[in-house]
Amino acid sequence: MQYGFVLDQRRCIGCHACTVACKSENEVPLGDFRTWVKYTEVGSFPQVRRHFAVLRCNQCTAAPCVTICPVTALHKRLDGIVDLDKDVCIGCKACMQACPYDALYLNEETGGAEKCHFCAHRVEQGLKPACEVVCPETAIISGDLHDPQSPVSRLLREVPGAVARRPEQGTGPNVFYLGAHAASLEPGTAKEEDMYLWSDRRLPQAPLPAADAEHLVRTDARVAYDVDHKVHWGWKVSAYLVTKGIAAGAAMWAPFVAFMPNASGFGRNWLPEVLALAFLAVTNVLLVLDLKRPMLFLSIVLRPNTRSWLVKGAWALMAFGGITGAIFVARCFQLDGLADGLRWTNLITASMAAAYTAFLFAQCEGRDLWQNTKVLLPHLLVQALLVGGASLLPFVQDEKLAIAVAVLALLHHGFGLLERFGRHTTHNAKMAAALLPTVPAWRGSRLSALHLGLATTSLAALLGMLLVLTGFAHPIALALCAIAGFGGLFLYEQAYVRAGQLPPLS
Repeated sequence: MQYGFVLDQRRCIGCHACTVACKSENEVPLGDFRTWVKYTEVGSFPQVRRHFAVLRCNQCTAAPCVTICPVTALHKRLDGIVDLDKDVCIGCKACMQACPYDALYLNEETGGAEKCHFCAHRVEQGLKPACEVVCPETAIISGDLHDPQSPVSRLLREVPGAVARRPEQGTGPNVFYLGAHAASLEPGTAKEEDMYLWSDRRLPQAPLPAADAEHLVRTDARVAYDVDHKVHWGWKVSAYLVTKGIAAGAAMWAPFVAFMPNASGFGRNWLPEVLALAFLAVTNVLLVLDLKRPMLFLSIVLRPNTRSWLVKGAWALMAFGGITGAIFVARCFQLDGLADGLRWTNLITASMAAAYTAFLFAQCEGRDLWQNTKVLLPHLLVQALLVGGASLLPFVQDEKLAIAVAVLALLHHGFGLLERFGRHTTHNAKMAAALLPTVPAWRGSRLSALHLGLATTSLAALLGMLLVLTGFAHPIALALCAIAGFGGLFLYEQAYVRAGQLPPLS
């Protein structure tokens, strides 16, 4: 059994009755929507036509929001409805990144995610969803898509040309459109302007460069009305990528520090684990603080969804922290042989801690820029080795380490440019890549976070290498180079994380 909708846009008059009924029936907060009507105007004066598209959750067969939810708050029922337990949700906002249809929103009052659940409470009583009941043109038809005699199945069989939104994402959407214009269903292809039909936009449009807009945006279509959706992952996620990289990178370099003759005793025996534990603690704090319901963070461990890479990532961080802590304890008891042996084992867990985010981002079906795992996976390892090595350099002034850090910085620079100019297969990814250099370094700045971040990290690493090779190295100078490198990486992550969320999904 699979409940689904057919939305007959040949009949829709754009009256918003479905939106109002949904908000009333489900107590949807002001400014949020479970179903809404998008207006797209196609053509040029005087031959212009306004097209409507009713947008909502697609009750996907392979729902990515269910897969990524770390605490099984989202689940697919036996009748095919994707439902959400609001009391279980921890407010991690991962489901909003996973949904290619922008169907989930964050209830700011409760801190939990919410979405269309097909009016399950009505369906269980033999009633139709509220939106279907109030539609004056019977443009909304619901039913069991697996039942060949249901109204939706008969309509799909009798009327050719039904299409679904973004089927290329492989989610198996169960909402089908009849007579909808392609510009209405393909997000980002119609022009986005600063003002909607009746008002200014709540959120500004993404500043797509003109040269890229020529190839990505239709000139004969514009969005006259739509619902704005927020960028939910911000600076805390960007900072987490940096602090996790420092922690993992320091541990990845640890087994090799013993072979560096210029390393001090503290730098050789204690520093990698001290850095790893300190920055791992900061990483965990950032992850918890980014939750809208931080008091429920233990749910990731107590009721885990083992398919979610948020859960697998938590396991990786716990394993990494456990072995790092064991190394530190072994040093305290002067068991140096055991500590040195555990460092080689920790090389594996540190690599997992550095790289698991690539698989987490791959589950974000709504953010195509993040799904290039073949680039992101090695890039995360390079970033970790880069910032981890830079953090060790003030106490381990080894020429080979300094050269390695500089080479890693150049590799990071190359990977960053590859994200911007490399091959992207989907419209969403191409738009996000074009938006990468438009993200400001800070609010109100005209500097590009991408370019400033890459340049700062590369220059800091090269300067650190020159200081070591020329014999003018001083711990304070090298520490300042490391901090500058951290700042540069943070700016790059700001551009990468934000740009991936800027292309519209509705």
